[in-house]
Amino acid sequence: DAEVNTRKKTFTEVQTERLEQAERTVLIKCPPKLNEKKLLQYLSSHGKINSHFFFENRGIHALIEFSEKNSVASLQDVIGVPRASEYHVVPFKSRLFTFTLKNPASQAAEETPLRLSPQSHIPVNELIPKLYHADSISSQMYILLNEYQLTEENIKLRFLACSLVRDFARAYFPDSTVKPFGSSVNTFGKLGCDVDMFLDFHDTQKHATKMKKGPFEMEYQMKRLPSERLATQKILSVIGDCLDNFGPGYTNVQKILNARCPLVKFSHQPTGFQCDLSVSNSIAIKSSELLYIYGCLDSRVRALVFSLRCWARVHGLTNSVPGTWITNFSLTMMIMFFLQKRSPPIIPTLDRLKELADEKDKHVIGGYDCSFVSDLSKINPTENTETLDELLCDFFEYFGNFDFRKNSLNLRRGKEVNKPESSPLYIWNPFEQDLNISKNVNQPQLEKFVAVARESAWILQKEDRTQRMINKEPWGLAALLIPFGKSNPNKIKSRTKRIGSETIRSLLDSLKLSNTANLQNAVGK
Repeated sequence: DAEVNTRKKTFTEVQTERLEQAERTVLIKCPPKLNEKKLLQYLSSHGKINSHFFFENRGIHALIEFSEKNSVASLQDVIGVPRASEYHVVPFKSRLFTFTLKNPASQAAEETPLRLSPQSHIPVNELIPKLYHADSISSQMYILLNEYQLTEENIKLRFLACSLVRDFARAYFPDSTVKPFGSSVNTFGKLGCDVDMFLDFHDTQKHATKMKKGPFEMEYQMKRLPSERLATQKILSVIGDCLDNFGPGYTNVQKILNARCPLVKFSHQPTGFQCDLSVSNSIAIKSSELLYIYGCLDSRVRALVFSLRCWARVHGLTNSVPGTWITNFSLTMMIMFFLQKRSPPIIPTLDRLKELADEKDKHVIGGYDCSFVSDLSKINPTENTETLDELLCDFFEYFGNFDFRKNSLNLRRGKEVNKPESSPLYIWNPFEQDLNISKNVNQPQLEKFVAVARESAWILQKEDRTQRMINKEPWGLAALLIPFGKSNPNKIKSRTKRIGSETIRSLLDSLKLSNTANLQNAVGK
């Protein structure tokens, strides 16, 4: 029930609530021999504690969320500055503390076992045996979802990481906020994913519109620069230097200021996150909100996305580093398009969401219409009753036979449309309609995706599930999470030929020819 209630809140409401929670939160590195009750008893003397949890990251840490913000200030008043003879400390007082026992010998006996919250998901080879005992592919997909999705604790830690960066930003820009976007907030993040965050000055602009009363036009004197990009680069450069020089636990700070979207990359050791900080990326936020809405509308959406992302990673179709392969974002948009195409549709098109929008939902960003309904209760639930078993198999069938040479995917309309240019894979950016979000994907990577999708469809259609369950062999989703080449490298080739893909056939032939040519060259030498 709690999850259902959370799900019905708008994206902005959830963001605002979590950012406010984070401001009342501290992170404590705990002593190795800890009595949980005594720790909480002491902290409660500074104010009521709303929630807390412990996790392991180079030692035990405790995240403590107080009910009132002034409890944090009360605790900070009694925290000391580190005594260090060989180092000089930078006197920046954050909300990161280290607690040690005053009398370790006497207090060690009072140690109590702690329940540690997991901050990473189990590896695939440990997940597969858990899938054996499910009674359907749908159940397997929900098991995977529960193992991989962000926990409540991990989400709190992500918002705290943003709030700690905001403490630095506010030294220069008092009205600024730092907000997470992307996987951390769109309901599709998995444990261990990076934290994308952005520095937002929009609250400053809203404040400026309130100050229009009176007989004078009033404005701040501010530094003027020739372009927004230059301003962004200068702001990020300074914040990056602050984190690097003064921030406790910030390491590997890289300023990548000449990228299309300038950013600062860094590791935050206390929380264990890899982070990317950019400035006011409004369209990226709207993309996060759109995915949040789709993820909240139907439980099958998230289960399908998590399973297919895991499948794609196992088979090398996606990768954590940039390259010519399909990104997680592109794959997720392919899944959304597939769900829009079901009969009846499982999720609405973006055009339909725009029709449901009211005045407060109207947003035009950089000339692009980013309007869509934010209130989930205005969107009628789908009448589609297909199982995840059916949807998974049909996804592989659909894209295994999709005419990528001719057609592109348009999520605004929920239709296949002729490709406007010759990129192997063309997925229209839902908002910036002149951009292809999958422009990086090359032909060999697309062909690999098609081949693995067809092989996966073949496995699901042909497997004797009952016999495999009796033999305790991988079946259903579990069978798809084992790299196909490992069991029999010739299988995928022979089945590809049976399916009759001319593209793959010619690819295999060209590989044979190049191998023969290489052999002849070697002999010639």
